[in-house]
Amino acid sequence: MTTVIIEGLGLIGGSLALALKQEVADAYLIGLDQNLDSLRYAKQNGVIDEIGTNLAAVASRADVIILATPVKNIAASLQQLTQVTLKPNVIVTDTGSTKQTVLAAAADLVAQGVTVIGGHPMAGSHKSGVHAANVDLFRSAYYFLVPSQNTAPLQIARLQRLLAGTNAKFLQVAPAEHDHIVGMLSHVPHMLAATLVNETTSQFQDSPTALRLAAGGFRDMTRIASSDPQMWADILLTNTESIQQILHHYIADLTELEQAMLQRDQAALLDFFGQAKVTRDAINPKKAGAIPGFFDVFVDIPDRTGAIAEVTTILAQAEIQIVNIQILETREELNGILQLTFASAAAQQKAQQLLAAQQINILRRA
Repeated sequence: MTTVIIEGLGLIGGSLALALKQEVADAYLIGLDQNLDSLRYAKQNGVIDEIGTNLAAVASRADVIILATPVKNIAASLQQLTQVTLKPNVIVTDTGSTKQTVLAAAADLVAQGVTVIGGHPMAGSHKSGVHAANVDLFRSAYYFLVPSQNTAPLQIARLQRLLAGTNAKFLQVAPAEHDHIVGMLSHVPHMLAATLVNETTSQFQDSPTALRLAAGGFRDMTRIASSDPQMWADILLTNTESIQQILHHYIADLTELEQAMLQRDQAALLDFFGQAKVTRDAINPKKAGAIPGFFDVFVDIPDRTGAIAEVTTILAQAEIQIVNIQILETREELNGILQLTFASAAAQQKAQQLLAAQQINILRRA
């Protein structure tokens, strides 16, 4: 029997539990959380086998411990584990968004001879909590493994085998490299999205009509600003150095762009936007990245009773899950725009084909 403790039964912890159940035949999962409703749901629905609230009380039984809580809580749990007699070959890993902070907090545990391998699955969802757990959440997503110093290669391979049910793509990097990558591709973009929303709100505080026009590119750029504020405050406070360096480069780039605009330097402006276009066009939309992807279909619907139900019924009958649905209020015509969001490019494509076959007008995909 392989006893795995998962502390934190949210979306990530719950989805890992489902992946372990699917892949590891002899897995016995102990789920820990401070939310009793989450624990009850996970136990009643077979996500885990045993529930608890105290890591120290059960840690000595574990072959693997997965800390799937916010980074600050992970650091506290690592310190707590130094006071517990653990199994000789136990592996301790986590799912936090920053790795230098986590591995620094693990130093005392590593000094005791415990294997600590930082982990970070680059996956997420519009939904949260164990109720939204999905065995396919990590499929084809990148999963960082960041081992502490002197970690035996056999232990890294062992953890990868255990996590094989995620169907993720594992990448092994150093802590500083990880934090720089996610800082550039995830952390700073979230900051920019939130800044854009807040500045727009400030600029248009006396013009509520203007905010109603916020759609298209603005809406796409700022979706991630809807993320959990507490989580992002914690991320900024645990990856401060990397983020600060990246922000300095952003400020320099924006200053240079401003100067090119003021100096009417068309060549510099064309070069700036041209480089961005070439790079952006080369990004494979089918690859999972640092920010969970959005796969949208925009449907032209007439202003009549039952029009939306027709669309959703077609998709429901084909067992295509709609992650999010929204009516865009940016046009004055009789027809409206229905924005449907799907979890994958495959679902998006299938939905478009089905709707088109029913003579439903597809405006565009994004």
